[in-house]
Amino acid sequence: MNILLVEDSDKLRRSLRIGLVGLGFAIDEASDGADGLAMALADDYDVIILDLMLPSVDGLSLLKTLRTHNKQSKILILSAKDQINDRIDGLFTGADDYMTKPFSFDELHARIIALTRRGELLRASNIITINDFVVDLQAKVFSYKNQPIELTPTEYKITECLFINKERVVSAEKMGEYIVGKYDAINKNSLEAHISSIRKKLKPLLATFPVKNKRGFGYIATQD
Repeated sequence: MNILLVEDSDKLRRSLRIGLVGLGFAIDEASDGADGLAMALADDYDVIILDLMLPSVDGLSLLKTLRTHNKQSKILILSAKDQINDRIDGLFTGADDYMTKPFSFDELHARIIALTRRGELLRASNIITINDFVVDLQAKVFSYKNQPIELTPTEYKITECLFINKERVVSAEKMGEYIVGKYDAINKNSLEAHISSIRKKLKPLLATFPVKNKRGFGYIATQD
């Protein structure tokens, strides 16, 4: 597994490198955001461990740029910023997980393994279709009649989760876990707001998002 470590603390970066190499991971490292961004765009890393407070380019800007370029690396934010709003901002920008400093190295290892496994058992195909809608799991693209629909990272994850589980009701809790890893970082009102935003983006195409709210149970993506 190839990991990119973007951390400006020399001491912590060396310590993490030693520990992760000892576990058998291949590690590249960067001490500032500009170098980390260039490396992440040039290669396809399995996991990127990302600090937020970086010189040159901050971690959130780096993360946003990677997701804009459809980079599919799993991104774990590792930051001293421990407020709930910091975690929400990171996860909504496109991070797959968020850990605060100080942290347990064993937990970091466990989360790296969990990130690489998340959702893989459900993905039998890279293309999932419902009516004239298509989700391309590899390219991270949602389209209607071959026309790509511009979604935010969170809107895309909601769509992907529902399409992967098409014809099955998915609870708000399970969707929250899929989208941000921790349900305490997203609530039912937020899910409704994101789904409403997706529906609005489809209106100019005279398309109806194939998702229904099963009140009291969750959401289901289903054929007409």
